[in-house]
Amino acid sequence: PYYVDLNQNLFLQASLHSSDSNLAVFVDTCVASPDPNNFRTLTYELIRSGCVKDPTYSSYYSPNSNVARFAFNAFSFVNQHQSVYLQCELVVCRTYDYSSRCYQGCVSRFKRDAGS
Repeated sequence: PYYVDLNQNLFLQASLHSSDSNLAVFVDTCVASPDPNNFRTLTYELIRSGCVKDPTYSSYYSPNSNVARFAFNAFSFVNQHQSVYLQCELVVCRTYDYSSRCYQGCVSRFKRDAGS
């Protein structure tokens, strides 16, 4: 565990270790939960489909495309849970493939009308 104070800035970094230097990594979704085995019931979204949900979430520049850096303020689940667990989904793409998911940013999914 990593112990922090409430509202303390947490800085995270995800690194892709590969012999292929032409890969980029993108933080798609990060969800927090007080239960390490359940990220569906009581959760808090920091970022979903590349769209920032938490006002304290920030992404940071990295000189390497195989490293993603981000931060957010530590929080608690209504002071009822001592621990908060984080689960993030990252996407790996070809560097400079601007049509890939890594370069699309926030993606809002709209439901299509089935029509008549």
